[in-house]
Amino acid sequence: MHKRAIPILFLIASLLFSSQPVHAQDASGPIYIVQPGDSLSSIAARFSVSLNDLMSANGIADANQLTAGQQLVIPGLEGITGLLSTEVINFGDSYRSLMRQTQVPDSLFRKLNHVVSPSEFYVGVSMILPGQGESQNNKRISPAAGESLLELAVKNNTDVWSLADINGLDGSWDGLPGDTLFTKGEGDNAATTGLPSAFVSAEIRDLPIKQGGTGVIKVQTIPGVTLGGLLVDHPLNFFPDENGVQVALQGVHALLEPGVYPLRLDATLPDGSKQSYEQLILIISGNYPDDPLLYVDPATIDPASTEPELQELIRLTTPSTPTKLWSGDFISPAIAYAESTYFTSRYGNRRMYIGQGTDLQVPGFHTGLDFGGGDGLAITAPAAGRVVFAGPWTVRGNATVIDHGWGVYSGFWHQSAIQVQVGQLVEKNQVIGLVGGTGRVTGAHLHWELWVNGIQVDPLDWLIQTYP
Repeated sequence: MHKRAIPILFLIASLLFSSQPVHAQDASGPIYIVQPGDSLSSIAARFSVSLNDLMSANGIADANQLTAGQQLVIPGLEGITGLLSTEVINFGDSYRSLMRQTQVPDSLFRKLNHVVSPSEFYVGVSMILPGQGESQNNKRISPAAGESLLELAVKNNTDVWSLADINGLDGSWDGLPGDTLFTKGEGDNAATTGLPSAFVSAEIRDLPIKQGGTGVIKVQTIPGVTLGGLLVDHPLNFFPDENGVQVALQGVHALLEPGVYPLRLDATLPDGSKQSYEQLILIISGNYPDDPLLYVDPATIDPASTEPELQELIRLTTPSTPTKLWSGDFISPAIAYAESTYFTSRYGNRRMYIGQGTDLQVPGFHTGLDFGGGDGLAITAPAAGRVVFAGPWTVRGNATVIDHGWGVYSGFWHQSAIQVQVGQLVEKNQVIGLVGGTGRVTGAHLHWELWVNGIQVDPLDWLIQTYP
């Protein structure tokens, strides 16, 4: 009896195991790397697969258990294998240049990204590409005026037939001056495709840009070029940085509707001629929450007092000083009492101000970062700069404004005491005032505001990373 039972037990066990769901290591299909902000639902929607199929293929029981960097098998993508990479479209990238560089067939690219038209190719949009391994062509080249495709091929250690095949050209006669082509070799990650001849490279950092974010635009040109441009509806101011690169910093308004907006670069050459290049750029939501209703003194939300004060602040923060006065990171202006401080309100929070005892209601958003703390605590400069305002305002109370250069300004509101004066140069971490409860407040705190080329931005971004 014992010997007969053994085969029966093996049979039952094999049937039980064969009925188990397929796990990621057993499933077939390409591998997607989870990106920050992804959810299983968004990934399923992106690849047009059901949430249940995605969970089953990866042996996931809880849809909330997902981490950035995790590998997921994507079921239902017949004919696609290997690693799927996420590429963020940068300024100057085009549909045609991406096809040439990656050698991904147009039909496959459209299937992975649900692209209907190449016009959907916005700066800041992430695209999915199947891993091409060594087949990617990372070296960007371009025929000069009067230069043949044969001459270009010889100069780049390749042959004209390979160059024509990689770039979808009809033959050796089909190269056009200024057209961006690709060949095998090491590429410059900062180099950008499709730009006019005045531009060597252009790069937009930290894409996609959010509401309340700071756009960092780095451009390298041929010698003698003067740069300008536009982001959304704001003119760009460029300043010389290291290694011949010019930099523009531009804030994006916290109340700007998410969507696509123009980004244009303008180059004026030494002979006075001009070249421009424009693309649409994606601006995403900052996901700012609503604050509780705020009941305040009606005088502090009366346009008769708030508007002149705001216009004076705009006038103060409009000039773009050509000298960059700060270096390295910005630090917290509450660092002197770091052990006892905390954020009482974040930048961008949506607000409704109610005039106490009146029907007056004023919508808005929180224009800075609030630090808790009691009267008399030290406020320090987050970076070096020059004081351009120090005095009392109705809404902002005792206020100080510091110009850091390149169109970047800090504002410090509600102080109990101001300890600097207009025209004074201050160093990073220098005491500039004391925490207070003056102006439109519900209690003593420090409000730190950061303006970048005429727009208030999230100061927390500047504490997390270095600009430019």
